[in-house]
Amino acid sequence: MLLGAGCLSGCIRVGPDFHPQHESWSEHWSTASIEKVTHQATLPDIRQWWQIFGDQNLESLIAQADENNGDVKIAGLRVIEARAQLGIALAGRYPQVQQANADVLYSARKRSDGFNPRSGGYWQYGLGLSIGWELDLWGRFSRAIESADAAFFATQANREDVLVLMHAQVADTYFTLRTAEARLRIARENAQLQKRSYEIAQKLFKSGESDELDLQQAKTQYLGTLSSIPDLESQIVLARHALSVLLGRPPGPLPELDVQPGKEGVVPLVDRAVLQDVPADLLLRRPDVRAAELQMAAQSALIGVAKADLYPSVSLLGSLVWSASSLTGSPSTLAVAAGPSVTWNLFDHGKITNNVRVQDARLQQLSVAYQNTVREAAREADDAATALIAALQRDTILNDAQGAAGRSLKLANTIYREGYSDFQRVLDAQRALFAQQDAYVVNRSNAAGSLIALYKALGGGWHTEEPLIDSATRQQMQRRTDWGDLLNDASAPSAPVRQSEGPSR
Repeated sequence: MLLGAGCLSGCIRVGPDFHPQHESWSEHWSTASIEKVTHQATLPDIRQWWQIFGDQNLESLIAQADENNGDVKIAGLRVIEARAQLGIALAGRYPQVQQANADVLYSARKRSDGFNPRSGGYWQYGLGLSIGWELDLWGRFSRAIESADAAFFATQANREDVLVLMHAQVADTYFTLRTAEARLRIARENAQLQKRSYEIAQKLFKSGESDELDLQQAKTQYLGTLSSIPDLESQIVLARHALSVLLGRPPGPLPELDVQPGKEGVVPLVDRAVLQDVPADLLLRRPDVRAAELQMAAQSALIGVAKADLYPSVSLLGSLVWSASSLTGSPSTLAVAAGPSVTWNLFDHGKITNNVRVQDARLQQLSVAYQNTVREAAREADDAATALIAALQRDTILNDAQGAAGRSLKLANTIYREGYSDFQRVLDAQRALFAQQDAYVVNRSNAAGSLIALYKALGGGWHTEEPLIDSATRQQMQRRTDWGDLLNDASAPSAPVRQSEGPSR
């Protein structure tokens, strides 16, 4: 009977089998902007795209963030939680002990034969065990396992999405720091230059060779440039604080910024993103896109779980009861009972049917959300590529502009010293030089940020060598709870969406 039950269990699974739903445009998607700023190459691997900058400081920061970032740790623990939830679902396939009890009773009684009352006592013992096994005739438990399995892989994809976002955030914050350092250097250099002009104007005014207007204009320009320095210094401090938090530390020293000296205030220009696959495949490989698809798979299986309630539930029940007594001559008894039990919620048809509809509506919502996620990912990639093209075009123009501004300042100083122009032209040339130099550095920062955004939009940076949970966390959890081998097997790779097997009804 057990063998037959095992063969029947799970032979039919009601509910839909899940199939990925990709729109036709996403299979071969690309744009002219993306093709213009990407090329196929082996290195650097898109999983570690930050190596394209050749900056050891950045690589050291990302390595530390992989190890200590709080969001990544939480995402890893959620994977462990989902694995335990999968274990709960798997337990539904096996017989369950419904009730077990043991009784030991002592009874005292007083008897009388008319003249001589007597008292006595005896012990009673009892042991009972009831077992029930619901057969998975309609795939209720197998669909629940399918749902929990998809949810487990969805949490792994969500962890990879956290890695994508974290790596991009570390790189973006790092170049924000370097940009602020470069702008601070430019502001200080221009402040020194304008300070000399102000001192000259001050001497000329005191000697009566110029009017007060030149003095006040030179002073205004110098103090205006000087006032930008505290703000840039504050930006540097704030960027360092942000990096510290991303690395899982309180604000403090960052020795990782000194791994490769000479990078202070340097903002590199990289004009191409290196890809190992076509953009359409990378787009569908994005962790958040895969997570959305896996959530659809999990919800699809829940429709089968709900639909199984429409059919009768067949269980195998068994009980074992033993009783004995210490009374002399009292026999011990052993009773065994076994048989099937059928339960059918005939009068809950409306409730069950509407629950199936609820699950189906949720699946359709997730389907629409999945398509929105794919379209949003495509938009992010195209926007980043378009912004990178614009920044690359502006780089050459701004570089020529700052060169022309420097030459203009030299000419203005020469003409002013020779008495062929007023002091205003010198001030205008100084202002233009500062503005063009600052704009050039800011545009370099925009180019780096757009390249980072492009890699993030294509799902790059999902890989890390760090385990799901670190050894200290593992030991702490094992002291509280018996985790078995679950925490030791905490580095299972992600898997694609798996289609369910068996007929649907």
